[in-house]
This record gives sequence, C-alpha cells and structure tokens, in this order.
Amino acid sequence: MMTTGASAGTSPPLPTLQNRERAGVWQRTLRSLLANRVAIVGIVILLIMVIAAVFAPVVAPYDPDWQERGDRLVGPLTRSAKTGNFYLLGTDPLGRDILSRLIFGARTSLMIGFLSVAVSAPVGVLLGLLSGYGRKWLDDTIMRVADIQLAFPFILLAMVIVSVLGPSIRNLILVLAVSGWVIYARVVRGQVMRLRQMEFVQSAEAVGCTWPRILFRHLMPNALTPAIVLVTFGLASMILLESSLSFLGLGVQPPTPSWGAMLNEARNYIAQAWWVSVMPGVAIMLTVLSVNFLGDWLRDILDPREQVN
Repeated sequence: MMTTGASAGTSPPLPTLQNRERAGVWQRTLRSLLANRVAIVGIVILLIMVIAAVFAPVVAPYDPDWQERGDRLVGPLTRSAKTGNFYLLGTDPLGRDILSRLIFGARTSLMIGFLSVAVSAPVGVLLGLLSGYGRKWLDDTIMRVADIQLAFPFILLAMVIVSVLGPSIRNLILVLAVSGWVIYARVVRGQVMRLRQMEFVQSAEAVGCTWPRILFRHLMPNALTPAIVLVTFGLASMILLESSLSFLGLGVQPPTPSWGAMLNEARNYIAQAWWVSVMPGVAIMLTVLSVNFLGDWLRDILDPREQVN
C-alpha cells in the first residue's frame, strides 16, 4: 500500500501562526533599523566603545598608568623625540598616553553605567508594579518615598552617601542606582494604573487569578515597553552622572582611568594643552549621543502608533 508524503512524515511541518508573526516582527525591526541611518551610526559607535572596553588590554597601545616624564603634554599625532613613542591623541600632564587612558576609561564608565541601570531598572519596575496595582497605602508609601528623594539635589545626596561609605566604584554604582529607580517606578505605575482597567485584567481577576500572576503575567509584559526605552536614556544619564561625580572627586579615584577623572585632571591645562580636556569630553559626547540615537530608534519601533500595518 502506498502512503502519502504527509502520512510518511516526509513533508516539513507548516509554520505556525506564532512563528510567522515572530518572523514578521523581526523583519519589520530590521527594515526599520536599515532605514534609520542615525540609529545605525549610534549602534556602530556604541559597539566600538564596548569592544574597546572589553578588549582594552589588547587594544590600548600603552599601559594607561605608565608615566613617561619626558613626554609630558605631547600633542596629538606626535612621535616623541625622547622615547620614540607615537601618541595618537597626545599625553597628559604626567606623560601618560591619552588614547590608552580613554580606552580603559571606557571600561570603567560603561561598566558603571550598565551596572547602575541593571540595578535601578528592575527595582524601579518592581516598585512601579506594586504601586500601580497594590493597595492605596502601598501606593502612597512608594510615591512619597519617590517624592522625598526627588526633593534632594542629586549632588547633595551623592555627597552624603560617599561621605558615609567612602569613594569607590561600588559606592558610586549604589549612588547612581538609588538616584535612578524613581523614573522607572513612576512610568510603570502610570502604565499599570491604565492597564488594570482593561478587560483582560478584569477577566483574570474574575476567574480567580492570584495577584502575582496578574502582576507578572498580564500587567508587566504590557507595561515594559516604555521602561525598555527608558533604559537606553537611563544609560546615557548614568554615564553623564558618573563623569560629573568623578570630575568632582566623588566617583572613581585615581589612578583608575575614568573620563570624568581625566577631565578633572585636565582642568588646569585647558589653555596650555587643549587635547587633554577635549579628548575625554569627545568620548563622553560620542557615547551619550550614540545611546540617545539608539533610544530614539527604540522609542519609534516600540511605539504602537508608529507601527505600519
């Protein structure tokens, strides 16, 4: 007896509707990215920064902490007549290669920025979910704590924490994480308060779903879209805040390379050697700009009003 290809199991299975929808989403996302040249530029710059930070010991031409006193304040694109070293971006007042310190500084600044967002975003999202769906007393408590924190100037809060705990990278991440959770909590709370009135949430409550299931299964996936966009802008903000605190001496301490600390060390040499302050400033600007470009694209692609049917 002859068997058909379907009964013999020789024909490939038809793609499910879910797989086709997933493939369509990826195709639309790729088309949107290729059509957005600004986003591509941002991703390329950010990838270069991340790769340089990860492979800093291999990429950096010199030891970032090595002081060559005979090569103090050597200009960019200059080969030292004393040591024969070629300095692409010049040297600082202690004779250290600026390019090498920028590369290792990228490791410090990006690590602090990513870890700060990785701590503040989940905490803020969780508190926003609890505030938006919980009882009124819980909502009032979380929002009043947020209001009190917003009433404190960030620099004053950072000075208090650093004065108590001491300046270090760990404490700097703690300061940035404490300052960053509020925006996530407020945005997610607003989304949850809007979503809890919709039929799918009320149906889940009617069939007896527990509040953790409603919170994490129904509300959180639908409230995360603005939080994802905020993460990108939050990363840019954390990099700027880390640079500001390091510039003030409250963040990364010497001799660890940091873009903000490099600006602090260069403030007395702006007129004498412009490259000492301009190079770390350009690195901060390019990194923050690339993250903002990526955030703008994510905001457009995740906004339902921008979706093309």
